[in-house]
Amino acid sequence: MSEKLQAVKGMNDLLPPESARWEWFETTVRALMRRYGYANIRTPIVEPTALFVRGLGEVTDIVEKEMYSFEDRMNGDQLTLRPEGTAGVVRAVNEHSLLYEGGKRLFYIGPMFRHERPQKGRYRQFHQVGVEALGYGGPEVDAEVILMARSLWRDLGLTDVRLELNSLGQPEERRAHRAALIAHFEAHSDQLDEEARRRLHSNPLRILDTKNPAMQALVEAAPKLMDFLGEASLKHLDAVKAQLDAVGQPYRLNPRLVRGMDYYNLTVFEWVTDRLGAQGTVCGGGRYDGLIAELGGKPAPAVGWGLGIERVLALLEEVGVSTPVQAPDAYAVIPDAAALPLATACVEALRAEGCAVVLHAGGKDGLGSMKSQFKKADASGARHALVFGADELAQGQVAVKRLRDDPAQVADAPRQLLQPLASAAEWASQLRS
Repeated sequence: MSEKLQAVKGMNDLLPPESARWEWFETTVRALMRRYGYANIRTPIVEPTALFVRGLGEVTDIVEKEMYSFEDRMNGDQLTLRPEGTAGVVRAVNEHSLLYEGGKRLFYIGPMFRHERPQKGRYRQFHQVGVEALGYGGPEVDAEVILMARSLWRDLGLTDVRLELNSLGQPEERRAHRAALIAHFEAHSDQLDEEARRRLHSNPLRILDTKNPAMQALVEAAPKLMDFLGEASLKHLDAVKAQLDAVGQPYRLNPRLVRGMDYYNLTVFEWVTDRLGAQGTVCGGGRYDGLIAELGGKPAPAVGWGLGIERVLALLEEVGVSTPVQAPDAYAVIPDAAALPLATACVEALRAEGCAVVLHAGGKDGLGSMKSQFKKADASGARHALVFGADELAQGQVAVKRLRDDPAQVADAPRQLLQPLASAAEWASQLRS
């Protein structure tokens, strides 16, 4: 017997009925995107490695430690499984000149890959929803994408998330702050851990995001970027805050919020929760006005966010939000194999009218008894059973039996009706009501 193969660690199969939760979530997301006017974009899973090195920054954790990178054996190209979605979207926007006629509002849903330690809500293959508003420089679009996330929480029934906000200013402001940070940490180098020492001159801003308890006091005392922001950056942040205030959206200004990629400027934000332990961020993003030019395009502003689907679904489970159960409208019970041609024709007519109907399938020993078929009908969650009995078929009819009580159903409504086979399209709607 051959060895049974298993999935790669941290890359999980998604099986029914759990897959139904994902379909419900994705349907909710797509409906939200339509309301806000965002169009779907789909980019390749594999991109040139240089795209992420240039786009995310050479000294980011993702590029240094987490990317699945390899050489194409056919031509020697250096390739990487995408670790996030924004860089690929920007590459596509540049390659196809999508901003030639003006700004674009885009969204994506798909798998991403990072080689990190698997844990609940965080896997090596994970799935991300992202929105990207490209070609728009105003604070109104920053507020729009933030409030779009708020709308998603409402659509999902999530209340236990809160908004944190910061501004990273412009490159020249960050350079002045960077110099002050380096001077601060150099003066207290004896308090830095190995990771902080390594980042001191390459990416000191990331030291502010340390989780090391021994460094918290040092980080709290570090120079604040907010003190280095010029009038224009502060005005942009104030405009974002004003729009959030106008709709009653609470937020906390968090000067240590820096995000993990190098491409951000001005507004950055995270939606966070205390329900998932250390993995508290469920959605994060911000403005990245320099990335389009950095990746070879004509300079243009942009803002967006990404969220991990696994993490959001874990949060829904943690707070007890139930997701709709998908069940067929009807289950076709076939007492005799001779009835299969007529049953199939009727079921197909019902499906053509939008009904979800499961046709009973037998095993090696045939279709099975009526009792076993009704057990499967009940287990399927179907609201009705369609019984194709010999007596009914002889009259050109099928018995429609109600399997579940419907609160909207009249109390004395019959549990079983006979319906004509030849006009299934006319009574199909009754199965869906």
